[in-house]
Amino acid sequence: MSSEIIVLAFALLVVLLIAGVPLGFSTGAIGAALLWINFGPAGLSLIAQRIYDLAVTFSLLAVPLFIFMSMLLERSAIAHRMYDALNLLLCRIRGGVAVTTAGMAVIMAAMSGIIGGEIVLLGLVALPQMLRLGYDKHLTIGTICACGSLGTMIPPSVVLIMYGLITQTSINDMFVAAVVPGLLLGAVFIGYIIIRVNLNPALAPVVERPPATPQERGGHPLIEMTLTLAPFAIGGAAGVIGAQAGAEGATSVSIGIGTCAALQLIAILITQKRQDLIIAHGLVPPLLIVTVVMGSIYGGITGITEAAAMGVGVTLLIIAIRGEFQFDLFAGAMEGTFRSTGAIMWVVFGATVLAGAFSLSGGNRYIASLLADMNLSPSSTILIMLLIFFILGMFMDWIGIILLTMPIFMPIVRSYGFDPVWFGVLFSMSMQVAFLSPPFGSAAFFLKSVAPPEIDLPTIYRSFGPFILLQIAVLMLVFFVPDIALFLVR
Repeated sequence: MSSEIIVLAFALLVVLLIAGVPLGFSTGAIGAALLWINFGPAGLSLIAQRIYDLAVTFSLLAVPLFIFMSMLLERSAIAHRMYDALNLLLCRIRGGVAVTTAGMAVIMAAMSGIIGGEIVLLGLVALPQMLRLGYDKHLTIGTICACGSLGTMIPPSVVLIMYGLITQTSINDMFVAAVVPGLLLGAVFIGYIIIRVNLNPALAPVVERPPATPQERGGHPLIEMTLTLAPFAIGGAAGVIGAQAGAEGATSVSIGIGTCAALQLIAILITQKRQDLIIAHGLVPPLLIVTVVMGSIYGGITGITEAAAMGVGVTLLIIAIRGEFQFDLFAGAMEGTFRSTGAIMWVVFGATVLAGAFSLSGGNRYIASLLADMNLSPSSTILIMLLIFFILGMFMDWIGIILLTMPIFMPIVRSYGFDPVWFGVLFSMSMQVAFLSPPFGSAAFFLKSVAPPEIDLPTIYRSFGPFILLQIAVLMLVFFVPDIALFLVR
């Protein structure tokens, strides 16, 4: 394949996207054209084969299941009660509502791994609250969108699942490797918020907790937080460590979950304070979902798809026990799942056709030889790849970038001796930056869909600047210190 054809194909793709043609159709059409030019009518038969091979992949079922779980969480009161519980814990510190929003984003990411729905939910729950309390609008917008985009890398991220499927990398290893970088980035966001609001108190007023009744007095926020979160830490550790020590996965994780529930029940019975009950009532269900989903994966009980199904089952059970289950809720979640899954799958099918046509036409070899002729060091080559991710991320969705670039980049990454798991973590972090990057950063459009009219797209994009710099800083840290991502895998 000549450089002229590559440039022409990319230029045509940009023109189609600017014209409003959906990404799935744009990439599919260009891929079909390349196959026709290089192989004639017989080449078009490869389209059905490529799509079929991908569509029958069992692990791909995890994507609609996690989307369905996200839709259920968005429509039920689970997320709202979790926000209220975190707010009770943190409202007395400066910037506490922003920290609450960041904490909720981390937990939501660990429950569903879906990005867009999380930002919409935070926009509905946190945005009006923070603006009403007098928080700076740029800090508010940046916190919601940056923290909401943590779903790209905190397991069970759909980005990590698709990366593992396309590159034939262990999805379990991807989940393990992404935990520390994801939590590190969340901690960096929270640290930035706390430092900034204390340097400039006008950005975030201190919110007083409502007066307590006699039954509510005597509590301490640190004790409340410990009573609520410690059982889950102990329970999760009991399950995962037991599995890693050689115990049966099902037994060890079941013990962990049981320990978690028992200790939480004891904590509630001991405290008997209404505020602690509100905190437990808000945090127990989402953390239980996280424990079931991630514990079953890390403990070796199930694979990714089965864990997603278990998460859906637990979410439906919690909704039913709380008396919130209604046909409209279920039907709305199903409709949203079909719409989101359909959009993703069209992009997947179109991009896989283009990637296959590009590879069969010799495009992979051309790009590899082009990089080799540049005489760059292996590390510099990886940096060039990250730069390409950033540029493509300004115009394309993450799923298209995976399918277009990984067949080209992954052989080069492996030939240099780099760990594909580490490269996958770098990719997911790059997509998080792309999620905020103008002119087509998806986070801005998700938030705009639920924001007040006075918050326009330029205002939203201006709010992203500090958080993008923090994302790039943590990305570079993981690039230069790979063990941040790999020490748990090894």
